[in-house]
Parts: sequence; structure tokens; C-alpha cells
Amino acid sequence: MLLPFFVACKDNKQNVAAGRTDSLTVPKDMHTQSNADSISMKHLDLDINVDFVTKQISGRATWDVQNEKKAKRLRLDTYDLTIDSVQVDGIKTEYTLDAFVEHLGSALNIPVTETTSQVSIYYRSGKNARALQWLEPQQTLGKKQPFLYTQSESIYARSWIPCADGPGIRYTYTARVVVPKGLMALMSAENPQQLSDSGIYHFDMRIPIPAYLMALAVGDLRFKSIDKRTGVYAEPTMIDKAANEFAEVGEMVRAAERLYGPYRWGRYDALILPPGFPIGGMENPKLTFCTPTIIAGDKSLMNLVAHELAHNWSGNLVTNLTWNDFWLNEGFTVYFERRITESMTDKSYADMLWELGYQDLEAAVEDLGKDSKDTHLKLDLTGRDPDDGLTDIAYEKGAAFLKLIENNVGRERMDVFLRKYFDEHAFKTIYTEEFLQYLDEKLIKGDTALRNKLNIDAWVYGPGIPANCPRADMERFKKVDAARTAFLSGAAPATLQTAKWSTHEWLHFMRKMPRPLTADKMKALDDAYHLTQSGNSEIADLWFIMAVAADYQPAYPAMDKFLSAVGRRKFLEPLYEEMMTTNKQQMAKDIYTKYRQNYHPLAQMTLDKLVLNK
Repeated sequence: MLLPFFVACKDNKQNVAAGRTDSLTVPKDMHTQSNADSISMKHLDLDINVDFVTKQISGRATWDVQNEKKAKRLRLDTYDLTIDSVQVDGIKTEYTLDAFVEHLGSALNIPVTETTSQVSIYYRSGKNARALQWLEPQQTLGKKQPFLYTQSESIYARSWIPCADGPGIRYTYTARVVVPKGLMALMSAENPQQLSDSGIYHFDMRIPIPAYLMALAVGDLRFKSIDKRTGVYAEPTMIDKAANEFAEVGEMVRAAERLYGPYRWGRYDALILPPGFPIGGMENPKLTFCTPTIIAGDKSLMNLVAHELAHNWSGNLVTNLTWNDFWLNEGFTVYFERRITESMTDKSYADMLWELGYQDLEAAVEDLGKDSKDTHLKLDLTGRDPDDGLTDIAYEKGAAFLKLIENNVGRERMDVFLRKYFDEHAFKTIYTEEFLQYLDEKLIKGDTALRNKLNIDAWVYGPGIPANCPRADMERFKKVDAARTAFLSGAAPATLQTAKWSTHEWLHFMRKMPRPLTADKMKALDDAYHLTQSGNSEIADLWFIMAVAADYQPAYPAMDKFLSAVGRRKFLEPLYEEMMTTNKQQMAKDIYTKYRQNYHPLAQMTLDKLVLNK
């Protein structure tokens, strides 16, 4: 299964480099064991029950299939699923499960004929369902009702639905979901805005999507409208704060449309999840899942929503064919996100995001190794968990590459190119060499000087940060640098001009501080700016990292509370890592052991290795 991918990848790189883009071979997705390339799965009908007592999803998944290539079997991805029975066109049929493969799970094999049109699988999720986080009431904000949410990206949909789990495989779906009365169910589909008295909810997604965009959330939720096509869901104690924070999202959607064409998914709603959500946001169609850490009270962290919104063009609309091409989802989205943010603020504000992103890219390259193949845009994740590719390389190096193209061709030409790219590839998949072919044909157009300036091979197939990587204007950060220098030279914090600083200026101020700071300087900053009590999660996390480095113990009780309530890996990993590398291993183990159950299984996997050496 792996050899065709390697041949395709190697040949494609050589063909592109030689200008033979008419000879590309479509790479095979190594992270699905399904045979979706032989038998088409057009539609999924789900009928499932959510049981909080057994912490199990159970029910039926029915696939409408077309067997035009006369395959002898249907192969689906599963991970820790119990298969109770299978029916083919309504007749009970024998099936087999292959041996478990690390990262991939067990392939489900179902015999079919060329006339088979429908296959039903009756199944139950397992205890090791990597997509599911079951929360006890005390782990929610309201403390009264349990909560469930899914995180299917990258290949975790197979742990709660038997499916063809690859980003290049699209299908429509309908669902009937039964939950305890008093709870609301939401999916990446048309959603209810009121509680169902029966606890039964029906969903319809008429636009084909890949499995990683399958999403389900069940909990004590309320809805507030923002405008005719946008709104927000949250727990009752959070709904007013969330609605206030999201007040400008309707305008954000319009700003995105002005850049790159119509929003094609109908409604754009967001769901604020409980604190254990392991990532910032997930771009589930029609319903972005968001971390509560973006609710800062001043809309200062809403560029994360701009990012998830942008995914409705780059990712949801035009999707990477395999996880080796992940930068085509995330690099485009970061670029688009910053264009949205600039249109709603100004260039100096967006420049801060570009510079912070460059700093993140530098950190990622240092962490992975400047010569590591994992710093290429085109990845090789053979035999590995595709989550290994979810680094800032795809996000920041990918975005910087697009920014380089913009700088060389001009913003007007770049925007025309991207608008056409989204239109011509709408609801399709694309892989790296295919994009490079499109770039060559539609934008470079034989301009040798431009091609040489871009040095595409160094970006896509080379390590580290290319020499021609663009940098943002440092207008606002130069003032921050001056303030930091003054403080380190003895100026009192009260004399620094910080009143109008945004979150991003504070992050730059602290990121560039020497570590560790002296106890006196930590106390001076804390006395002046109350950083230990910051309600801004981005600022708080960085401050706590500084506190651990400096052994600034007045911050430790607040840090403990922070780690009990926040499940986002972006915050957890560097903070626990700082403890582990500054001779505070026991503190890290004690805190992690106390709060491990509050974290999502994906965060637990990362932190078990880091803190417990498992």
C-alpha cells in the first residue's frame, strides 16, 4: 500500500522540478485502510444513541455505495469499535476485522457485489475512542450536566463511526441522534436552536465533506443569534459573554467574502466548548468548535475565529488530498486569516500577527531541527500518526510562502489568483504538486525571473526557513522592544507606555524577555500589571512559563487553577515542559496527575509522554 505513494511522491517532485507537470501521479493516502478508490461511498445515514452512563456511542451507520469497479468487498476504517452485525442491502452478512495496525486501527471487511447499493453496520464505540471526550458535570462550566464532544481531525472519526477516514474522501450525511432529555445535540450540519423535548435530534449535511469534519457535541447548551446567518452556542453561564465576544463575526464573514468569494455553507455558527478542548478551534462545517480560552472580554483573541472561518474556503472547500499535504489546508488558512484581520483592523495590527507567526516558525524549526524533513512543507508521514505533522511548519511556513508570492506579484494579482483557485477547486481535493502545477500555469506563466525569486523547491521540499522568507513591518513591536529595554535597564513599569497595547504587544514584550527574570523584576511587573490574575489565556500562559523559570511562587496558585481549567495543548505543553526542564519535575507530575482527567485524550497522549515518560 505504501510503495505507490513513495513512487508518486518522488516522481511528482522530479516532474515539477523539470517542468513536466502534465505527468503527475495522484498520491495514495497512506492513513486510510479503506478502499474508497475502488468503491464509492456517496452518503452516510447515522442512527446513534449517546449514553453518558456507559460513555458509549452505539447504533447504526448505513452507507449508500456505488460499486462501479466491481470490488469484492467494502473496506472501512475502524478504531476500537465493536461491530455487532452487518447488513448488505438488508440481509445480514458475515464480516471480518483485520489485525490492529498502530495509528490506523482495524480495517472492517464486508463482502459486496457489483449491485450492492447499501451497507449497514451496527456498532459501539470503545473505551479508547480517541475522538471522544466524555465530561462529568464538574468538568463543565455549569457543573450540572455531563458533556460530550468529538475531535475527528486528523484520523479519529473512525473511533466513533465506521467510515472511509481520509481527507480526500467526501460524502453527504444525515443523522438521528438520541441523547438524554434536557441536553442539546449539535453536529457539523443544519442545527437546532432550541432544546428537543424528546432528546431526539435530526441532522442533514447536503454538501459532501470528509470524515475529519464529522462532529458531534452534546450538553447543556443555549443559542444566541448574532445576525441572520451567524450565531453562537455555549453553556448557559457562558452564553452572554460568548455572544458579546462574537458580536463582530457577521462582519467577519462579509470581510472574508469580499476577499475570496461567497461563503457557501449557509449558516456560520460557533460552539464554545468546555475548557478541556485540546485545540484552539476546529473548522467543522456550519459549526466551528472553539476553546473558551478565546473569551477574553475584549475581543482581543478573535483572530482565532478568523482562522476557523477562513477554513471554510481553505480546507473545507478545497481540501488537502492527504495529510502529507497538510500545509495546503493550514498555510492558506493562516494567510487568509491575516488578510481578514487586516481588513477589519489595519496593516500594523496584521503585521504583529505575521511577526509572532515568524517567531513561532523559528521555535518550530529549532524544536524539530533545522535539517529535519519535518520542516518541509511536503511531509512524509509514512508509518506515523498524521498528528506528527500538525506543527507550525504547515501553518507558518505555508503562510509565509504565500506571503512571499504576494510580495513578488502584488496583492491585486495574488487576490485574483486565489479567488480563481477557490472557485475552480471548490468541493475538491488537491495535493502539493497539483497546486504547484496550478501556480505555474495561472500565476507564474513562464516568468523565469519570478520562479527564481520564489525558489519554490527550497520552500516545499527543503528544510528550515528559506533565506527569502518575508518579514513583517515592526512598527508597533519596535516600541515594545524599546519599552522592554527600558524596563530591563531599570525603568519602573509604571513609566512604560503600555495603556494601548493589544494582546499581541504583550506577547512580544514577554516572549523576548531574558529567562529567568529576577524575582524583583517579576514582582515589579506583577504589581504594575497584575499578570498573575490575567483573564487573557494567551498572556497568562506565557506569564506562568516565566514564573516557573524564575521560581516566582506568588504565581503558582493561579497557575494551578489555570492548569485545572484549561485543556488546550498550545498552553499545556510549553508550561509543563518548562517545569520538566527547570528541575520542577515533581511539581509537573503532581499537577498533571491531579488534572489529567480534565484533559482530552489527545492532550493526555502528549502529556503522558512529556510528564510521565509513558
